Amino acid sequence: MRRAIQAMEEAATRLGSLDTLGPVVHNQQVVKRLETLGVRAVGGVEAASGVVALPSHGTPPEFLTALQHRGVDIVDATCPMVRRAQMAAQGLSAAGFKVIIFGDAEHPEVRGVLGWAGDGALATLEVDSVTFRRWPRKLGFLSQTTQNAESFALFISGFLPQALDTATEVRVVNTICHATRERQQAALKLARRSDLMLVVGSFASANTRQLASLCSRVTETHQVQGPQDIDLEWLEGKTSTGVTAGASTPDDAVAEVLERLEHLCQAAGPQTGSQDPQ
Repeated sequence: MRRAIQAMEEAATRLGSLDTLGPVVHNQQVVKRLETLGVRAVGGVEAASGVVALPSHGTPPEFLTALQHRGVDIVDATCPMVRRAQMAAQGLSAAGFKVIIFGDAEHPEVRGVLGWAGDGALATLEVDSVTFRRWPRKLGFLSQTTQNAESFALFISGFLPQALDTATEVRVVNTICHATRERQQAALKLARRSDLMLVVGSFASANTRQLASLCSRVTETHQVQGPQDIDLEWLEGKTSTGVTAGASTPDDAVAEVLERLEHLCQAAGPQTGSQDPQ
């Protein structure tokens, strides 16, 4: 995420302005800041002109083809892990596998990967939502990059009884981002020793929501987009508060939350622990 943001900043400084196919990242603060540098998010290929940047979440291959036909210059800010998922989907499809993606089918990253996965590929978070009139002989699984490993493993295991009865080959490609896994593990470690967790980041950010969901399994957790979202009642009776952040959350947003939290804690009395969002 931060790589994509930096790429947009550098490109805007160099070129003066550019369009992106949708927001670069799912964080409104970042999008607004990039707008001041000349980065304009557009709704589709037909609305793009001049220099066009691909967002960190990637795009389906047909978008690339359309842009190339229009002769525009392309800045590719696709996250390397998302690119890896796209190539894995393409490779599975080319090898004759029915591709199943563990992820939110409405998320831009997943929609993009589906485009690389060939006809018949599907994305879901629920095993029960998948039905086949005739089970495929070859099944290939991969994950949205911001999902967690345990949930992905459970998802795959839900298919195995039926798949092993009919499939000749089942292939799993681990496309979960390493940085995402490390961030989740660090957040869980902090949550286990905290009475309260605050997860800073946009409600539109999949990896931020995933952090909040994980932390909520072990302690009281609230997702906030900024210091204005902190409720003083959350601090009542708490002795320790942990703070973590999504991958696309700006450092200054985290700093503002910590500052506000420390101010509130002067009255409430809890100690504050923080996780470096880098």
